[in-house]
Amino acid sequence: MEAPHSPAADPAAAFATRLTVDSPRRMQELGRRLAALLRPGDLVMLSGELGAGKTTLTRGLGEGLGVRGAVTSPTFVIARVHPPLGDGPALVHVDAYRLGGGLDEMEDLDLDVSLPDSVIVVEWGDGKVEELSDDRLRVVIERGVGDTDDDRRVVTLSGIGGRWGQDELTGLLGHEGNQPHESQDG
Repeated sequence: MEAPHSPAADPAAAFATRLTVDSPRRMQELGRRLAALLRPGDLVMLSGELGAGKTTLTRGLGEGLGVRGAVTSPTFVIARVHPPLGDGPALVHVDAYRLGGGLDEMEDLDLDVSLPDSVIVVEWGDGKVEELSDDRLRVVIERGVGDTDDDRRVVTLSGIGGRWGQDELTGLLGHEGNQPHESQDG
């Protein structure tokens, strides 16, 4: 079975930012930085081939949000809820890879009930969860072409809906130089 993969930025995006991340440690740091922008009710959709770094990014999101429990791939349980350790939102981490249908099949997960109070991160959610929210952040992680041992990834963040704009995503660009960006599209 070929893994679903859509490298292109979403044409409905209000703004897209492209970053180059050169290690798993920096992918996790990107997740921590992204967590600072997230708030209850946010939907984050992650796309990329197997091993691209989706769970590593989500691990950083969990650290940044200050949630309980180790963030690991929810492939076999479909969804994991990580309650907050403090005042922040819970993190609901979903792996929709094995789910074939759209939102109807995902209704059993009650994501629409969790959304207002949580940050929901869905791996492999393209074509399955868009109806949950008009506002969402789509993150596409692509491996470098060629050498498969290279840890470098190109990450495209596309803000969709009024919630996401240039100001929110521009702050993710590497100010310390440890996450250089390739381009900004606006």
